[in-house]
Amino acid sequence: MSHPVLLVIAHGSRDPRHAATVHALTERVRERRPALRVETAFLEFNAPSVPRVLERLAAEGADEVIALPLLLTRAFHAKTDIPSVLREARARLPRLHIRQADVLGPSPLLNATLGRRLREAGVRPGDIPRTGLVLASAGSSDPEAIAVIAEIARELRHTGWCAVRPAFASASLPRTEDAVRALRAEGAERVAVAPYVIAPGRLPDRIAAGAEAAGADVLADVLGPAPELARLLLDRYDEARVLVGASSLSA
Repeated sequence: MSHPVLLVIAHGSRDPRHAATVHALTERVRERRPALRVETAFLEFNAPSVPRVLERLAAEGADEVIALPLLLTRAFHAKTDIPSVLREARARLPRLHIRQADVLGPSPLLNATLGRRLREAGVRPGDIPRTGLVLASAGSSDPEAIAVIAEIARELRHTGWCAVRPAFASASLPRTEDAVRALRAEGAERVAVAPYVIAPGRLPDRIAAGAEAAGADVLADVLGPAPELARLLLDRYDEARVLVGASSLSA
Protein backbone atom coordinates (compact mmCIF):
# COMPACT_ATOMS: atom_id res chain seq x y z
CA MET A 1 0.00 0.00 0.00
CA SER A 2 1.40 3.41 -0.94
CA HIS A 3 1.75 6.13 1.66
CA PRO A 4 -0.73 9.02 1.59
CA VAL A 5 0.67 12.13 -0.01
CA LEU A 6 1.62 14.85 2.47
CA LEU A 7 0.17 18.17 1.32
CA VAL A 8 1.56 21.07 3.34
CA ILE A 9 -0.84 24.02 3.22
CA ALA A 10 0.68 27.43 3.95
CA HIS A 11 -1.19 30.70 4.11
CA GLY A 12 0.86 32.51 1.49
CA SER A 13 2.17 36.06 1.32
CA ARG A 14 3.09 38.78 -1.14
CA ASP A 15 6.53 38.71 0.47
CA PRO A 16 8.69 36.32 -1.58
CA ARG A 17 10.61 35.28 1.55
CA HIS A 18 7.48 33.55 2.82
CA ALA A 19 7.15 31.05 -0.02
CA ALA A 20 10.92 30.52 -0.14
CA THR A 21 10.93 29.59 3.54
CA VAL A 22 7.96 27.26 3.17
CA HIS A 23 9.63 25.46 0.27
CA ALA A 24 12.89 25.18 2.23
CA LEU A 25 10.97 23.59 5.09
CA THR A 26 9.16 21.08 2.89
CA GLU A 27 12.46 20.21 1.22
CA ARG A 28 13.89 19.42 4.64
CA VAL A 29 10.86 17.16 5.25
CA ARG A 30 11.64 15.33 2.00
CA GLU A 31 15.24 14.87 3.07
CA ARG A 32 14.12 13.29 6.34
CA ARG A 33 11.76 10.86 4.59
CA PRO A 34 12.74 10.41 0.93
CA ALA A 35 10.07 7.79 0.19
CA LEU A 36 7.26 10.18 1.10
CA ARG A 37 5.72 12.38 -1.55
CA VAL A 38 5.49 15.91 -0.18
CA GLU A 39 3.58 18.68 -1.98
CA THR A 40 3.15 22.34 -1.08
CA ALA A 41 0.12 24.57 -1.66
CA PHE A 42 -1.01 28.02 -0.54
CA LEU A 43 -4.34 29.47 0.51
CA GLU A 44 -3.67 32.81 -1.21
CA PHE A 45 -1.07 35.08 -2.80
CA ASN A 46 1.20 32.23 -3.97
CA ALA A 47 0.91 29.36 -6.42
CA PRO A 48 0.07 26.57 -6.54
CA SER A 49 -3.33 26.81 -4.88
CA VAL A 50 -4.75 23.98 -2.79
CA PRO A 51 -7.47 23.05 -5.34
CA ARG A 52 -4.92 22.99 -8.18
CA VAL A 53 -2.58 20.62 -6.35
CA LEU A 54 -5.40 18.30 -5.32
CA GLU A 55 -6.72 18.20 -8.89
CA ARG A 56 -3.26 17.30 -10.14
CA LEU A 57 -2.84 14.56 -7.55
CA ALA A 58 -6.22 13.09 -8.44
CA ALA A 59 -5.35 13.17 -12.15
CA GLU A 60 -2.10 11.35 -11.41
CA GLY A 61 -3.96 8.58 -9.61
CA ALA A 62 -3.23 9.40 -5.97
CA ASP A 63 -5.59 7.66 -3.55
CA GLU A 64 -5.04 9.47 -0.27
CA VAL A 65 -3.85 12.89 0.84
CA ILE A 66 -3.11 14.16 4.31
CA ALA A 67 -3.50 17.93 4.27
CA LEU A 68 -1.32 19.51 6.93
CA PRO A 69 -2.00 23.15 7.87
CA LEU A 70 1.30 24.99 8.30
CA LEU A 71 -0.22 26.82 11.25
CA LEU A 72 0.80 27.14 14.88
CA THR A 73 -2.66 27.46 16.44
CA ARG A 74 -6.22 26.41 15.70
CA ALA A 75 -7.50 29.79 14.60
CA PHE A 76 -9.69 30.91 11.68
CA HIS A 77 -7.63 29.40 8.87
CA ALA A 78 -7.46 25.99 10.54
CA LYS A 79 -11.11 25.97 11.63
CA THR A 80 -12.76 27.58 8.61
CA ASP A 81 -10.67 28.35 5.52
CA ILE A 82 -8.83 25.08 5.10
CA PRO A 83 -11.80 22.82 5.97
CA SER A 84 -13.91 24.74 3.42
CA VAL A 85 -11.33 24.32 0.66
CA LEU A 86 -10.97 20.62 1.44
CA ARG A 87 -14.76 20.04 1.52
CA GLU A 88 -15.08 21.56 -1.94
CA ALA A 89 -12.22 19.38 -3.19
CA ARG A 90 -13.81 16.23 -1.78
CA ALA A 91 -17.06 17.04 -3.60
CA ARG A 92 -15.22 17.53 -6.90
CA LEU A 93 -12.74 14.67 -6.46
CA PRO A 94 -14.71 11.88 -4.75
CA ARG A 95 -12.07 9.21 -5.45
CA LEU A 96 -9.38 11.16 -3.61
CA HIS A 97 -9.50 10.56 0.15
CA ILE A 98 -8.46 13.77 1.92
CA ARG A 99 -7.85 14.08 5.65
CA GLN A 100 -6.88 17.25 7.47
CA ALA A 101 -4.07 16.81 9.98
CA ASP A 102 -3.83 18.80 13.19
CA VAL A 103 -2.06 22.15 13.42
CA LEU A 104 1.55 22.20 14.56
CA GLY A 105 1.20 23.76 17.98
CA PRO A 106 1.55 23.54 20.78
CA SER A 107 4.52 21.18 20.80
CA PRO A 108 7.81 20.72 22.64
CA LEU A 109 9.44 20.69 19.20
CA LEU A 110 8.25 24.25 18.60
CA ASN A 111 9.68 25.29 21.95
CA ALA A 112 12.93 23.61 20.96
CA THR A 113 12.94 25.57 17.71
CA LEU A 114 12.43 28.80 19.64
CA GLY A 115 15.40 27.87 21.81
CA ARG A 116 17.51 27.18 18.73
CA ARG A 117 16.70 30.57 17.20
CA LEU A 118 17.40 32.38 20.47
CA ARG A 119 20.79 30.68 20.81
CA GLU A 120 21.60 31.55 17.22
CA ALA A 121 20.71 35.18 18.04
CA GLY A 122 23.25 35.21 20.85
CA VAL A 123 21.39 34.18 24.00
CA ARG A 124 23.70 32.10 26.18
CA PRO A 125 22.51 29.79 28.98
CA GLY A 126 23.95 32.15 31.59
CA ASP A 127 21.88 35.03 30.18
CA ILE A 128 18.50 33.39 30.69
CA PRO A 129 17.94 34.05 34.43
CA ARG A 130 18.36 37.81 33.92
CA THR A 131 16.55 38.00 30.58
CA GLY A 132 12.89 38.68 29.97
CA LEU A 133 11.42 36.94 26.95
CA VAL A 134 8.72 38.24 24.61
CA LEU A 135 6.89 35.43 22.82
CA ALA A 136 5.69 37.35 19.77
CA SER A 137 3.05 35.68 17.62
CA ALA A 138 1.17 36.88 14.56
CA GLY A 139 -2.01 37.37 16.56
CA SER A 140 -5.60 36.22 16.22
CA SER A 141 -9.13 37.20 17.19
CA ASP A 142 -9.79 33.57 18.16
CA PRO A 143 -9.83 33.16 21.97
CA GLU A 144 -8.57 29.57 21.74
CA ALA A 145 -5.51 30.67 19.79
CA ILE A 146 -4.78 33.50 22.22
CA ALA A 147 -5.10 31.11 25.17
CA VAL A 148 -2.60 28.73 23.58
CA ILE A 149 0.00 31.48 23.20
CA ALA A 150 -0.53 32.54 26.82
CA GLU A 151 -0.09 28.95 28.00
CA ILE A 152 3.14 28.55 26.01
CA ALA A 153 4.44 31.75 27.62
CA ARG A 154 3.66 30.30 31.06
CA GLU A 155 5.48 27.07 30.18
CA LEU A 156 8.54 28.97 28.97
CA ARG A 157 8.61 30.93 32.23
CA HIS A 158 9.41 27.67 34.01
CA THR A 159 12.51 27.08 31.85
CA GLY A 160 14.55 29.75 33.60
CA TRP A 161 13.66 33.10 32.03
CA CYS A 162 13.19 35.85 34.61
CA ALA A 163 9.82 36.64 32.98
CA VAL A 164 7.95 35.80 29.80
CA ARG A 165 5.24 37.89 28.16
CA PRO A 166 3.16 37.07 25.08
CA ALA A 167 2.75 39.72 22.37
CA PHE A 168 0.87 39.92 19.10
CA ALA A 169 1.51 41.59 15.76
CA SER A 170 -2.19 41.96 14.92
CA ALA A 171 -5.74 41.49 16.23
CA SER A 172 -4.73 41.22 19.90
CA LEU A 173 -2.75 43.14 22.50
CA PRO A 174 -0.10 43.77 23.73
CA ARG A 175 2.15 44.63 20.81
CA THR A 176 5.79 43.56 20.85
CA GLU A 177 7.10 46.99 21.82
CA ASP A 178 4.67 47.21 24.75
CA ALA A 179 5.73 43.80 26.05
CA VAL A 180 9.42 44.74 25.78
CA ARG A 181 8.84 47.96 27.74
CA ALA A 182 6.77 46.14 30.36
CA LEU A 183 9.60 43.67 30.97
CA ARG A 184 12.04 46.55 31.34
CA ALA A 185 9.71 48.20 33.85
CA GLU A 186 9.56 44.94 35.81
CA GLY A 187 13.34 44.95 36.16
CA ALA A 188 14.57 42.60 33.43
CA GLU A 189 18.24 43.37 32.75
CA ARG A 190 17.93 42.15 29.18
CA VAL A 191 14.99 41.50 26.88
CA ALA A 192 14.84 38.99 24.04
CA VAL A 193 12.09 38.76 21.43
CA ALA A 194 11.28 35.36 19.96
CA PRO A 195 8.94 35.46 16.93
CA TYR A 196 6.51 32.54 17.18
CA VAL A 197 5.94 32.55 13.43
CA ILE A 198 7.10 30.16 10.74
CA ALA A 199 8.10 32.37 7.82
CA PRO A 200 8.99 36.00 7.10
CA GLY A 201 6.37 38.47 5.97
CA ARG A 202 4.45 41.57 6.96
CA LEU A 203 3.56 40.50 10.50
CA PRO A 204 7.03 39.18 11.39
CA ASP A 205 8.43 42.47 10.08
CA ARG A 206 6.03 44.25 12.43
CA ILE A 207 7.37 42.15 15.32
CA ALA A 208 10.95 43.08 14.37
CA ALA A 209 10.06 46.76 14.10
CA GLY A 210 8.45 46.69 17.55
CA ALA A 211 11.48 44.98 19.06
CA GLU A 212 13.79 47.59 17.56
CA ALA A 213 11.59 50.51 18.55
CA ALA A 214 11.52 49.40 22.19
CA GLY A 215 15.24 48.61 22.31
CA ALA A 216 15.14 44.84 22.76
CA ASP A 217 18.59 43.37 23.29
CA VAL A 218 17.99 40.28 21.17
CA LEU A 219 15.70 39.55 18.25
CA ALA A 220 15.58 35.92 17.20
CA ASP A 221 14.80 34.79 13.68
CA VAL A 222 11.49 33.23 12.62
CA LEU A 223 11.16 29.48 13.14
CA GLY A 224 11.85 28.76 9.46
CA PRO A 225 13.15 25.44 8.11
CA ALA A 226 14.55 24.21 11.40
CA PRO A 227 15.14 20.45 11.78
CA GLU A 228 12.81 20.33 14.77
CA LEU A 229 10.03 21.86 12.70
CA ALA A 230 10.55 19.38 9.87
CA ARG A 231 10.31 16.57 12.39
CA LEU A 232 7.10 18.06 13.76
CA LEU A 233 5.50 18.10 10.31
CA LEU A 234 6.24 14.39 9.98
CA ASP A 235 4.89 13.72 13.47
CA ARG A 236 1.58 15.39 12.57
CA TYR A 237 1.49 13.46 9.30
CA ASP A 238 2.08 10.17 11.12
CA GLU A 239 -0.62 10.97 13.68
CA ALA A 240 -3.14 11.65 10.93
CA ARG A 241 -2.07 8.53 9.07
CA VAL A 242 -2.73 6.40 12.16
CA LEU A 243 -6.21 7.92 12.35
CA VAL A 244 -6.77 7.09 8.67
CA GLY A 245 -5.82 3.46 9.34
CA ALA A 246 -7.99 3.26 12.44
CA SER A 247 -11.03 4.66 10.66
CA SER A 248 -10.53 2.20 7.79
CA LEU A 249 -10.43 -0.74 10.18
CA SER A 250 -13.61 0.35 11.94
CA ALA A 251 -15.51 1.04 8.71
